Parts: sequence; C-alpha cells; structure tokens
Amino acid sequence: MTGQPASSSNQPRVRFAPSPTGYLHVGGARTALFNWLFARRFGGIMILRIEDTDAERNKPELVTGILEGLKWLGVDWDEGPFYQSQRTELYQNSAKKLLASGAAFLCYCPPEKYVGGDHAEEGAEGTKVRRVVRCSCRDGKPSTPGVKPAIRFKVPVGGKTKFFDAVFGEREFSNDEIEDFVLVRSGKDGAEFGQAMYQMSVVVDDVDMRITHVIRGADHISNTPKQVLLYEALGATPPVFAHVPLILGADKSRLSKRHGATDVNMYRIEGFLPEAFRNFLALLGWAPGGDEQFLRTSELLEKFSLEGVSHTNAVFDRPKLEWFNTQFLQKLPIEELLPQVEAELKSSGLWKAEWASGAGHEWFSKTVDLLRPRVRLLPDFSSWSRAFFSDEFSYEQAAKDKFWKDPKVPDLLSSTADALAALPEWNHDACDHATRAVAEAGGVKAGLLINAIRVAIVGQAVAPPLFDTMVVLGQERVVRRLRAALKEFAPA
Repeated sequence: MTGQPASSSNQPRVRFAPSPTGYLHVGGARTALFNWLFARRFGGIMILRIEDTDAERNKPELVTGILEGLKWLGVDWDEGPFYQSQRTELYQNSAKKLLASGAAFLCYCPPEKYVGGDHAEEGAEGTKVRRVVRCSCRDGKPSTPGVKPAIRFKVPVGGKTKFFDAVFGEREFSNDEIEDFVLVRSGKDGAEFGQAMYQMSVVVDDVDMRITHVIRGADHISNTPKQVLLYEALGATPPVFAHVPLILGADKSRLSKRHGATDVNMYRIEGFLPEAFRNFLALLGWAPGGDEQFLRTSELLEKFSLEGVSHTNAVFDRPKLEWFNTQFLQKLPIEELLPQVEAELKSSGLWKAEWASGAGHEWFSKTVDLLRPRVRLLPDFSSWSRAFFSDEFSYEQAAKDKFWKDPKVPDLLSSTADALAALPEWNHDACDHATRAVAEAGGVKAGLLINAIRVAIVGQAVAPPLFDTMVVLGQERVVRRLRAALKEFAPA
C-alpha cells in the first residue's frame, strides 16, 4: 500500500465523490473502480459522497443514474451516500474557524474584480509565470464596504506548497501563483454566508470522513496545493494523493461524446457484461505487472496497487472493449452467464418460466453454451439468436435468395422433414446421416441442403453448426419448421 494513511489506523478509507451535474462518465467510473479495488484489496472502507452543492446544475435524476451505473459496474460502498447539500453548516463553521485563526479573511471584492487582478510575468527561459495580485481585504481594508463578504483563504505570500503524489512523485507549487481562493460565497436573502465552494467542502468532508487516500483524475492536480494548505490550516494531516492518468479518445483528445458513448449506463443498455467492462476499465491506466489481459474480478482484487498506475494517459479503444466482452461471453462458467442471458430474454419478452429449473434449465444451459461463441453482446441472444428461444422469427431475404434459389430445394426440404420425423433417436450423428442421405438421393451436394435447412429452421445464413442446432431445437420443432418453410415456395 503506497504511502501512509492520514489516520492512526492502518485501514485505508477512500471515497468516490461524483457531482450530479452529469451522467456517470467513463472516467468517473474508472476512478470509482480504482478506489474500490484499492479499498477491497487492503481491507479498507469505500465511501460514496455526492457533491451536490451546485443547486442550479444538480439534477436528482442524475444521482439515480450514477447509483445505477455504480451498481451495474459492481462497485459497492460501505458508507454513504452522503450529500454535501445536507452538510452546509459544517462547512460554514469550519470557514469561521479559519477566520478566527487568521487563515481566512472576509473579502468584499466582486468576483470579476478579483479574477481580473491576476497577471503573467516573465519567468526563467522565457516561460510565463502566473502572479496573483492580492486584494486589500486580506489586510482588513474592505475594498467595497457595505457589500456582503465572501470568505477567502489567505494564501501565504512567498514560499512553495509541496506534496507527494503516489503516481507522479514529489510535486511543488509556488504560493505566489495560487490565488486567495473562495471558501464560502457571500450570503443572499438575509443569510450571513452562502454556498461553500469545492475546495472548502471537499477538504472538510475528507477530514470529517477520515479519508486516508484520495485517488482521482490527474485533472485535479492543480486543486491539490490549495487543499494541502487547507488541511494544514485546519490542523489536519493531508491524505495520500494519487492522481490517475486521464482517458483519451482514439484521436488523443479528452474522451467526449464525439468519441461515442461516454455514459457507463449506455454500455449496460448495449449489453456489455459488467465484469468484462470492469476488466477493460481497470486496464485503462493500470497494469498488473505481467502480460495478462483477461482478468476475473478476483484477480484484479489480488493484483491492484497504486504502484501499477501509469504516468501516461490511457486511450479508450472500443474494439478492445468488444474483444473483452466476447472473451467473457466465451470463458465465463456457464452458470455465471445464464442469469444475465435470462435477464436479457425477460426484457425482450422471450423468457419462459419452464427454463428456470429441471429439464428446461438443462436445455437453456446447453442452448446458451452453443450460442455464446458467436455472440458479441447480450441482446444478440434475443435478436440474432431469436429462433432458438421463440418460434416467431423471420427469414432473412438475403439468405433465402442465396440458399433457396435452386429449384430442387422445396422437394429436398420436404424429404428431409420426412426423414428426420422418422428417426427413432434424436442426436447429432442421426441428424447428420439422415440429412446427407437425402442429399445423396436428390443428387445434390450435402452443403446445398445443409445451408437450405439452416435458413428454414433459424431464418438466417449464420448460426452454430447445423446438427448441433438441430439437437438443441429438438425433433418436433425442426420437422415443424421445415414443413412451415415450404409455404415460402408456394406460387403467388
């Protein structure tokens, strides 16, 4: 476990703290997963905190989407969810303590005036260095008397703020480049003070919740020196920081909607397996130390560490995600896959209660096992594989045009139906021998008849091996479908 916990206990305490101003983004989901893996591997506590202080942008339905996305991903939590909107008094009291200690001050400047006070100076080797102009309010000289003040942090003049990052190592920032940032906004409608700002609420919560490790995206590095200053001013030991690399699109720009779906719930709707998505997501910016790619969640939990987190940004590769999904579809123990296929069939109205137990469950298991080498996503079981679970299916026109064009096909299908109906035993070899005998008697190649039968019994040109398909469908259904297909050849 990298670094020392910020509490006296060796039990790590981590948190995932999404803001409900948007959906559960792939990047946020990866951050949640890293926190979860770290907590679970080292016997720690995972805390869920909803940072919903932005009343204008927060939407309750987005909280629901975030929670659903985490549950689908398999990321559970031990404490929470805690809502920052319900903790306003705690933040304001902490800000007042900073005022009393001299670490903060009342600022009467309008926000636009304060932001405009920053300027850049020439630094070493022609680089631009941001210099912050401090306002007179920090020295007890209100710039705009009579206006309700905000509370700002009094950043030390001169010197540097340093911290150790478990991924990027030692980091330092010049205090002269850090503005006196707002802790609490000015009050409205008679209130003494208003909303606590991000830097204030996040540090107060992390101290109150005894967070030992802050694992988050590298885009938060610039926030960290401000937060380190706040920890010290509050008399608290900063946690171990670990900033994980960003996730980019294939064009190496920040992952966004133009690269495809970035909402985790969209991958659930598309039909990806949650464990496959976990495996893929875990390897975006982390490596287990070997060449392994296919990793069950138990293996991720055994191997995950902050030492394995990369310094370089990761690239979201959709084809790679699909590869992971097909790997899991093919390699999962069949009893682990069946509940997910059952859920898919239920959502599409194809599920039958008789498949839940006994002989029905045995048939369902064999059928899914037959189909899964050719399935990419869970909805394929109710679309591409529909004919295995329902007698209501259609014939692909392209398959009919290609494999039913020989004028001998109707007679061949009729003869095959009779031959199969007469079989005393229904198995792979019996179906094989009967079909090839019909082809030989009809003077055609077996391939012609096999392809024609496939279209007749499943409606398409692509399916698992024909005689395995026949065994799964059963004698009665195969014969009935062959005879039903003859209607497609009736003269108009």
